[in-house]
Amino acid sequence: MITLISKSLETAETLNAILKTIDEGIHVVDADGITIFYNSVAASLDGLTTDEVHHHHVLDAFPSLTKETSTLLKVIETGKPIYNEHQSYTNRKGKQIDTVNSTLPLWLNGELVGAVEVAKDLSKIKVLSEQLIDLQKKMKVKKKTNKDQPFAAYHFSDIITTDSELKEVKLQCNQASQTNSPIMLFGETGTGKEMFVQAIHNSSQRVSQPFVVQNCAAIPGPLLEGILFGTTKGSFTGAIDRPGVFELADGGTLFLDELNSMPVELQAKLLRVVQEGVVERIGSHVSRSVDVRIISALNERPDVCMDKGKLRRDLYYRLNVVYFELPPLRDRKRDIAYLVNYFINHFNLKFGKKVRGFTPEAEKLIQRYSWPGNVRELKHAIEHCMNFAEDDSLIEASLLPKHVTINNEPEVAIRQELTTIPSLRQALGDYEKQIIEMALQHTSGNILQAAKILGVPRQTLQYKIKQK
Repeated sequence: MITLISKSLETAETLNAILKTIDEGIHVVDADGITIFYNSVAASLDGLTTDEVHHHHVLDAFPSLTKETSTLLKVIETGKPIYNEHQSYTNRKGKQIDTVNSTLPLWLNGELVGAVEVAKDLSKIKVLSEQLIDLQKKMKVKKKTNKDQPFAAYHFSDIITTDSELKEVKLQCNQASQTNSPIMLFGETGTGKEMFVQAIHNSSQRVSQPFVVQNCAAIPGPLLEGILFGTTKGSFTGAIDRPGVFELADGGTLFLDELNSMPVELQAKLLRVVQEGVVERIGSHVSRSVDVRIISALNERPDVCMDKGKLRRDLYYRLNVVYFELPPLRDRKRDIAYLVNYFINHFNLKFGKKVRGFTPEAEKLIQRYSWPGNVRELKHAIEHCMNFAEDDSLIEASLLPKHVTINNEPEVAIRQELTTIPSLRQALGDYEKQIIEMALQHTSGNILQAAKILGVPRQTLQYKIKQK
């Protein structure tokens, strides 16, 4: 019996330690509404200390709440979970906080013993998103008085290639720019989808009108709806009257990047806007007519997205009027050498150098590498080399990023294999490290996106990065 109690206490301490390290606010109450766990993240969000909440009733710790407005007490009363509820409030320190909360009942042997609330802090994301919308709104007003200032920077002349397939895509995109039909683009990360979209806008009759970009993967679903369609004062706690990107893009072009990352339930609301050409702000029943050309982009093939349930078929058929695929760099071998010379000249001018190119050995490695990050990754690799290259010299293979040389030179691998055979644990660890480095390089250091590519939770990837 003593052993069992000891193990139970050890398990509870371990669980408590784990919960304290999670970077989301966690608040647990018992069936009477008394707080039994409240981590430091939740305390930081609420502007309190853990002692001010721990062992206190929810309504005593948070006097502004009532039995009707407290999600924890509501879940205890109904036994039903509440998912992804957006909350906006000012904490006791006067700081504006925006969270998305999920509150779940806790059951033990069929008996309701409490509730747990997990709060994800979206304050910084929301502030940045609103600043972007305000900036776009100001630029839209400015644009009405200055028709010569386009939002989009790239033109078709900026898209350089020697590949016949990409040249054909470029020609067809130019032709399609003359109409108002929706366009859908598929291309791997780094293939230049936004360059093509900007070029389409700049070649269209809408060039003097707004060009608005919204990445559907950058903002969580509960916030994305307000960003897209706008909000009405009082529609949720802390909401204000604010236009969405559809209103800001009225008369111009709206680019929805990574459309397959948009929550499916939100895609249904998007479909209505596409079909009817009207938008309603959250909490409002007033319909606003919008004239927007939608260009969407996917980083997975449309059929794969639909099979995985990431893309509604009815929305796909609405937006896939004109469709283009951008070929990856590994299928455009002739473009690699062409782009290498272009980027060397670009960075020579930028860095004030006169680097003459790569050695034959380095050129072989560049041609052999598969470039999963496509043109963007190639550009970053060249910039990496140019930082260390001597003036008026050829870039040696040793200056290439390590992942390019390690993963793509069979001779090196063979020499290493002959000289030493690592343990299986070491080999797997080294390979895991290389894969993580490639994913981070591919996403320009974005841990969340890298975790999605690797198919692991963000916390797991962060832990592995620290261990490396």
